[in-house]
Amino acid sequence: MMENMGSTPSLSRLEEDLGYHFQDQKLLLHALTHPSYSNEMGHPKEASNQRLEFLGDAVLELVSSTLLYHKKPVIQEGRMTKLRAALVCESALAVVAKSLQLSSYLLLGKGEEREGIQFRDSVLSDALEAVIGAIYLDGGMEKAEGFVRGKVLSDIEHKTLFQDAKTMLQEYCTAKHYPLEYDLLEESGPFHQRFYKVSVKVNEEVYGIGEGSSKKKAEQAAAYFALEKIKVETGDVFKVY
Repeated sequence: MMENMGSTPSLSRLEEDLGYHFQDQKLLLHALTHPSYSNEMGHPKEASNQRLEFLGDAVLELVSSTLLYHKKPVIQEGRMTKLRAALVCESALAVVAKSLQLSSYLLLGKGEEREGIQFRDSVLSDALEAVIGAIYLDGGMEKAEGFVRGKVLSDIEHKTLFQDAKTMLQEYCTAKHYPLEYDLLEESGPFHQRFYKVSVKVNEEVYGIGEGSSKKKAEQAAAYFALEKIKVETGDVFKVY
């Protein structure tokens, strides 16, 4: 964990993983600054990554919409909206953020760091969107689109499973006559920022653990990871369209 905003020894390694080198590395540091850190340091609210997150969300929506428009020419607008939501949902973005180890680079308030919120899907997905916003400001739309396509939307066939993983897992278990059970492992955080962790058991064995800002999101994520494990073990392929 970096100790202050002037210390950037690890950012070059992160840039390698991102596949993008910033002209202004301060933008990347800004994208990694959680509101709790800027608040603790007495910095103004705009010093946190929330504005970059807002910008990155818009870039992500445009790029994912364009990708679906060209890759799925026969599906209708309503279906495209659902698929896009699956591609850029909190859990899907957190998977990418974890692969980039963004939690290691986040600047957090001391209390939040002790609490371990840097590992939560909601925090990681927000940070990833902020990084996208930072790349857009630093290198323009072409560079931002390249990052999103290469790192975030590189496996849309799998990520669209987030759309309704619970239903697909239920159908699979019903067909196999396997019992299916979701268990709430953790519920914490203030009312406006709840955190849930859920496990899912298939045939009495834990097949996935998911987390999210709601119990429903956590269950959906757990079901997704269960489907991924089933695919590895059995070779079964799950498609949403």
